[in-house]
Amino acid sequence: MNHETPYAPFGFGLNRIFYGWWIVWAGFFISVYIGCIIFYGFTAFFDPLVKEFGWSYTQISFASSLRGMEMSFLAPLVGFLVDRFGPRRMVLWGVATVGLGLLLLSFTQSLWMFYLGFIFIGFGGGGCTTVVLTGVVANWFQRDIGKAVGLLSAGYGASGLMVPLVVWLIDATGWRMALVWLGIGTFVIGLPLGLLIRNTPESCGLFPDGRSIDPGASSEDDKGGAAAGKQGEIPFGTALRNRAFLSLCLTELIRTMSLFAIVTHIMPYLGVLHVSRTTAGLVAGAIPVLSIAGRFFFGWLGDQYNKRILIAAAYGLTCLGAIALCFVDVRWALLLFLALFPSGFGGAMVLRAAILREEFGRGAFGRLFGIVLGAASIGGVIGPTLTGLIFDTFNSYLYAWVGLAIAAASSTLLMIVSIRGKRSR
Repeated sequence: MNHETPYAPFGFGLNRIFYGWWIVWAGFFISVYIGCIIFYGFTAFFDPLVKEFGWSYTQISFASSLRGMEMSFLAPLVGFLVDRFGPRRMVLWGVATVGLGLLLLSFTQSLWMFYLGFIFIGFGGGGCTTVVLTGVVANWFQRDIGKAVGLLSAGYGASGLMVPLVVWLIDATGWRMALVWLGIGTFVIGLPLGLLIRNTPESCGLFPDGRSIDPGASSEDDKGGAAAGKQGEIPFGTALRNRAFLSLCLTELIRTMSLFAIVTHIMPYLGVLHVSRTTAGLVAGAIPVLSIAGRFFFGWLGDQYNKRILIAAAYGLTCLGAIALCFVDVRWALLLFLALFPSGFGGAMVLRAAILREEFGRGAFGRLFGIVLGAASIGGVIGPTLTGLIFDTFNSYLYAWVGLAIAAASSTLLMIVSIRGKRSR
């Protein structure tokens, strides 16, 4: 990771580190904070909202689905905007909008105000989360893309460490003041980190991975880099018709149905099983934290082996984890769930971006990744609301977990078919 570079924004010898890694770390900490607020920490607000307003689980879950619905429409647009205006502007705009959305949400007096606040947060989240941050990392890395995306996405896993803090903040100050403090923190933490982002290495006189020459240019000294730079540079229109790209969109849609449903409902589910709120909060926080191992492990393997085989394995772990969730009233089953499910979803989040970078290049990466995340967000819309509806109808989560396990299994099979189809061409 150490390179002598012409771009020297720091002192104390820190410029010896390739600047791309500073961008990865900035994205990591943005992901920690925003990931907790938008995704993993929401489960802690269920019980206080039910207690104050008497809303059903379906009504509260629909807020998460609204956020996912908005991001499903925004993700492709954000991908285009990133390619047009650059990730730095998008991150700063997104962070500021999320902060304002949290402050707006703290004034909730009715269900429509609650939904409006979540729409605003989703609007900002589209500008400072996966599409934009992964897009800028894909600009700065080629050979080490798996490791770089693995470290970046580990931030979303590490955001689970904040879930117990959010639970404590809600219990200590009330859910309204908790949102105010979280909103202020978004400005204080997110804006300075966003200023560290630079759009491309070329704009700083550098090349991807910190190489001394352009890896896309022919050179006797860097033939491997040249080949890697040209490989997979597929035009946007051609990629949209590519069978492998379409299969990735479909499998991500199916997989995120399980992911968003479980992450959103894990605390109320454990509450139904008479697990204490503190313990349930620790479990909710453990899911993203434990996913860090999967993100690093699958990211490292993805730089060495077939990424599609690996993502099929990650989907399989997600399926097995959903099955184990049906039996968590038995302690060993809860441990099995925490061993399987987080590793599977963490690995898939890294590999989907690495697959796109490897097979289609970086020219249209932002737009293509935005479409993949748009498809995934549709699953995020369906999963939480459908799970809440199933619980309200049957007063049990069992049918939901079984259905989600089947959905995760189908995504595994679809990716396996995609691998076979790719080999046959």
